[in-house]
Amino acid sequence: MKNKFTFIAFLTMLLVLSSCSDVYKFSLNTPKKTTLNKVLKVTLTEKNSKPVDKVQFFVNGKEVASEGNSATINTKDFGVGKHQISALAFFPGKSKKTNNSFEVLADKAPAIYEYKIINEYPHDTKAYTQGLEYYNGFLYETTGRRGQSTLRKVELETGKVLKKIDLDKKYFGEGMTIVNDKIIWLTWQNKKGFIYNLDTFELEKEFSYTKSEEGWGLTHNETELIKSDGSHKIWFLNAETKEEKRAIQVYTNKYALDDLNELELINGKIYANKYQQNAIVIIDPNTGIVEGIANLKNLKKEMEKTQKLVPQDEVLNGIAFDKENNRLFVTGKNWGKLFEIELIKKQ
Repeated sequence: MKNKFTFIAFLTMLLVLSSCSDVYKFSLNTPKKTTLNKVLKVTLTEKNSKPVDKVQFFVNGKEVASEGNSATINTKDFGVGKHQISALAFFPGKSKKTNNSFEVLADKAPAIYEYKIINEYPHDTKAYTQGLEYYNGFLYETTGRRGQSTLRKVELETGKVLKKIDLDKKYFGEGMTIVNDKIIWLTWQNKKGFIYNLDTFELEKEFSYTKSEEGWGLTHNETELIKSDGSHKIWFLNAETKEEKRAIQVYTNKYALDDLNELELINGKIYANKYQQNAIVIIDPNTGIVEGIANLKNLKKEMEKTQKLVPQDEVLNGIAFDKENNRLFVTGKNWGKLFEIELIKKQ
C-alpha cells in the first residue's frame, strides 16, 4: 500500500511539473517615453525562452509590421500621446496576448509669447464666462453655473447685453460656437448640447456626445466642431450629426497638457485656455503639438487693480477673434473687463 501511495505521489508531481512547463510567461519590452520622429524597437520575450511559433504586434488596435519576436515602430506614424501596444503570441495549441504602452512627446519646446494690451472694454461682473465668440460685429457669450447659465449677445464697446436667455437650471452651461447662423452650446456633465437660432435665440435642437468625458470648450473649422472635455484630448465632431469622430492628444516636449478649456480657432491653430493657469496654449490641430504658450498671469494682476477676484475660480477664460480686423479678445470669469491684446513671440 505504501508503494502505491508513493507511485501516485510521483505521478502527481510529474503532472504538476508538466503543467508548469506548459505555462508561458511573456514580457513586452518597450521604452516608456520617447520623442516624436524617433523609432522604437519593441520585443516580446518569454521568461524561460520557450519556443514561440509566431508573434503579431498591434498599436492602438492596428497591426504593425514585425519580424520574429520584435517590431520597429516609427513614432511619426502615430503622433504624440500615449499609445497602447500589444503582442499576440502563438505557441503549440495556444495563443496569449500581452499589453503595454508607450508615450510620445513633442520633439521641440513651444514658443513663449508675451502680450500687449491694445484696448479695454467693459464686461459684466456677473458673467461667469464659459464661451466667447466674435461674430458680425458683436460678442456672443455663454456663462456657467447651475441656475445662472446664460446665452448672451453683447455690444463690444459698451459691454451692454443686447439679448439674453437662461439655460434650464438643471444644466451647467459651457462653451459655444456659431456655425451657419446657429449657436451651438455645450453643457458640462450632462453630455448634451443645444442648438439655437442666432437671431431669435430660439432653441431648435438638442444633441448628445458619448465618447468624451465632459463638455468644456467649443470652436469649429470648415467641416467639424472642435471640442475640449477638460482632459488633454481635443475632439472633432461631424458638424451635421454632432458625432464625435476622433480625438487628438495635446502634448508639449515634456508632458500631456490637460485642463484645456475655452477654445478658438485662429489662423488654422487652436487657441485654448488652460483652466486655472491664466494662460493660452496654441495647438496644431493636425498633430496635437503645443506650438506656443502665452502667459497671461499679469493680465489677471491688471484686473485685480480694480477688482477682487476669487482665487482659482474667477480665472482667465474666454477667447474671441475678429478675423476681419485681426483683433484678439480675452476675458475671465466674472471679470469687469474684456481686453483686446496682441501676442508677441519672445525672441
